[in-house]
Amino acid sequence: MNKTYRPNPKNQNKWYLIDAQGKKLGRLSTAVANTLRGKKNPEYTPSLDCGNNIIIINTHKIVVTGQKRFQKIYYRHSGRPGGLKTETFEQLQKRSPNKIIEKAVRRMLPKGPLGRQLFKKLKAYSNNMHPHEAQNPTILHI
Repeated sequence: MNKTYRPNPKNQNKWYLIDAQGKKLGRLSTAVANTLRGKKNPEYTPSLDCGNNIIIINTHKIVVTGQKRFQKIYYRHSGRPGGLKTETFEQLQKRSPNKIIEKAVRRMLPKGPLGRQLFKKLKAYSNNMHPHEAQNPTILHI
């Protein structure tokens, strides 16, 4: 009788630390999204959470190329009529630099319950301090 092998994702969680200083937004986001999904793991299964936890520090020093600093626009809506708010990359980086990387990575993850579960494993901090020293994160170079 054939049995389908299903990996046990509970045993594979590792913690990685990424320094975003001087890194490009798109390249960093794709590497983070793939690591969160666990695509490099030999036991990768698309329908399971086989990924790892990621800590990103220095998000206020992330870089974009060209004129995207002034031309890239982030939208949010309050849900009320006329409640559309717009911000450029530069304005959002001054106000809340973590949201830039969080939005980029969230949009690269699958939509639905699995994507929401994977997104909870991402921790972003604007400076170089983080409260996850007890997890002994290994440095991931991108």
